[in-house]
Amino acid sequence: MNASMRSVAVAIMALGINTAAAAAPVEALDPAMAQLISPTAKVDTLKNEFFGLTEGPVWVSEGKSGYLLFSDMPANCIYKWQNGALSVFFEKSGFTGKDSSTAGVEFFNGRMQVIALGSNGLTIDPQGRLVVAQHGDRRLVRHEKDGTITVLAESYDGKRLNSPNDVVVKSNGAIFFTDPSPGLRGADKSPVKEYQGHGVFMVKDGQIKMIDNDPQGSAPNGIALSPDERILYVVAGRKLVAYDLSADDAISNPRLFFNYDTFTKDPGGFDGIKVDTKGNIWGVGPGGIWAISPAGKALGRVLIPESPTNLAFGDADAKAIYVTARRGLYRFHVNVPGIQPAARH
Repeated sequence: MNASMRSVAVAIMALGINTAAAAAPVEALDPAMAQLISPTAKVDTLKNEFFGLTEGPVWVSEGKSGYLLFSDMPANCIYKWQNGALSVFFEKSGFTGKDSSTAGVEFFNGRMQVIALGSNGLTIDPQGRLVVAQHGDRRLVRHEKDGTITVLAESYDGKRLNSPNDVVVKSNGAIFFTDPSPGLRGADKSPVKEYQGHGVFMVKDGQIKMIDNDPQGSAPNGIALSPDERILYVVAGRKLVAYDLSADDAISNPRLFFNYDTFTKDPGGFDGIKVDTKGNIWGVGPGGIWAISPAGKALGRVLIPESPTNLAFGDADAKAIYVTARRGLYRFHVNVPGIQPAARH
């Protein structure tokens, strides 16, 4: 905990608020954090030291239960986690070509050098179909019920996309996704990058529209909708940007909603984000998973054993948060259920 967070924690204790026990990973910055998660909650390690880089988790409801899907980007596959069992759900999930020399950023995952060229963000559309952000193939696709793949977006204004990163679908079928450049070898310096900047896009009725480019001066990453679908949240570096969203999907009033630098100087920034039914934003940030109120106030964070990348609300009650990380898969439980794609639709 850095100095600023430590001082806030001390202030909370002075008010008589019971912060997390030493063995617990919950760090409260506001008394309201205790309403969202038990101060003594634990993080379960479901699978560790196995993956190259996990990303894009989504819970798929099935009967009274369901299962988790998530990407392993270097492995170029989507995994399925159900009842404690891991299996391969879909291979070649993000790169289907033969020459990968220009695809995927190369980085050190804590154990080895890997190349992240597979699928990234995943979600479910109103018809229960899987929507996939493909890094290596530089497109957004949908898995149809008959097993075929439909390309939803691969270019804008005649230029190829960078590398679709994260995606969310509104209940009317409008799709919103972010397009930074880590799916290109060399990122912004890649010779195959075609358009200037990094867009936030909407796909509706077969048409693609850019709604912002480098919001707040940074490449966009995670993306989510408020419970009433009137606000679109987009991660931009160490900031979170909010946009008003009308019933007919018109975007207006872009604004800074949250800035990590106000609360911590710890290195790192936002990545994946999800929203619970009370409108709280749960997002990957420095040190773990942060909880931010609908008013843009940091409530606290849950420490994760390794650098997390994304999260999803899972289980039948939507009170489990599954966390993807570099080499592992984790889970903790909260008091307020989250919004699952199937529930939204």
